[in-house]
Amino acid sequence: MITSNEYFDAQVKSLGYDSATGKSSVGVMEEGSYEFGTSTHETMVVIEGELIAQLPGEEEWKSYKAGDTFEVAANTSFKVKSVGQTSYLCQYK
Repeated sequence: MITSNEYFDAQVKSLGYDSATGKSSVGVMEEGSYEFGTSTHETMVVIEGELIAQLPGEEEWKSYKAGDTFEVAANTSFKVKSVGQTSYLCQYK
């Protein structure tokens, strides 16, 4: 079943689904800054656009563009800045 989610006053929208490898979501972020909490391990893949992320335990911000991936452990939080509209794939473990 496909689920629809909206966050941050509909500035981030995603569709969740079950894939052959587990739960995933694909979504789009409007330009802006966001902080997400995790309950499971997440692998984020930037599909189009750019995310500048500050990952847990890191002080530096790093840019991720189309095709780039980053991982976030369960039960943590991370910050991102979307440069323009950015699409992403998130895979959960």
